[in-house]
Amino acid sequence: MQYTYALILFFTVIVCFVASFDKRLRFDREFVPFFKASGLVAVFFIAWDIWFTSRGVWWFDTKYTIGLVIAGLPLEEWLFFISIPFSCIFTYFCIDKFFKLESLSAFNNILVFVSTIICAVIALRYVDRIYTLVTALVTIFTLLIFHFVLRVQWITQASLVFTLLMLGFLPVNGILTGTGLESPIVNYNPKDFMGFRILTIPVEDAVYGYSQFLLVLYFFKEFQNRSDSNSSHKVEAV
Repeated sequence: MQYTYALILFFTVIVCFVASFDKRLRFDREFVPFFKASGLVAVFFIAWDIWFTSRGVWWFDTKYTIGLVIAGLPLEEWLFFISIPFSCIFTYFCIDKFFKLESLSAFNNILVFVSTIICAVIALRYVDRIYTLVTALVTIFTLLIFHFVLRVQWITQASLVFTLLMLGFLPVNGILTGTGLESPIVNYNPKDFMGFRILTIPVEDAVYGYSQFLLVLYFFKEFQNRSDSNSSHKVEAV
C-alpha cells in the first residue's frame, strides 16, 4: 500500500520514457529542454502546493506513500511535477511530429476569450474558495500573457492535445483522489473548492493541470529553440 502513489507515477511515465528512444521519435534528444522547462515551472507549482498544504486546502494520506516528506509534501508529490509533465509533453511532441495542426491557430482568439470569461465568472462567483480562485486567476493570467504579450500561436493546438490527455488524466487523478481506494491519497477541504467533481476529481484539478501543461510546453519550446540555435552556431563555427 505504501508504494501506491509511487506506482501511479511509475506507470504514468514508463511507457512514454521507453518510447522516447524509438528511432522515429527520438524524444530522448529533448530531455534537456524538457527537464529545464519542467524544473522551472515546478518551482512555482511546488511553492503553491506547499502553501496550500500548510493551509489545509489539501492533505495527503501517508499510508499510500513511502514516508519521505519534504517541506510538508511526500516525495511522490515532488516527483509528480516531473513525471506528469513528461507524459504530457511527450504526447504533444508525438502528435505535433506526425500531425499538422497549425491551422488551429485561427481559433486562438475564440478559445482565449471564452476560457477567460468562464474563469473570470468562476473566480468572482467563488472568491471565497481559495483553490478555485487561485486556479482561475492563474489560468486567466497564463492565457492572456501567452496570447496578447508573447503572441503564442499554438494555444488551440495545445488545448486539443490536453483534451486528449484527459483520457489519461481521469484514471491517474481518479486514483489519487480516491477511485478504487479505501480513502483518497489526496484529500481536499470542501470549504476551499467548488465541490464539483468528475467522478472523484475536483474540476479545479483539470484546470490546474491545463495551466501547468501550457507553461511547461512554452518553456520547453523556448529551450528547444535555444538548443537548436546553439547547435547551428557550433556547426557554422566548424
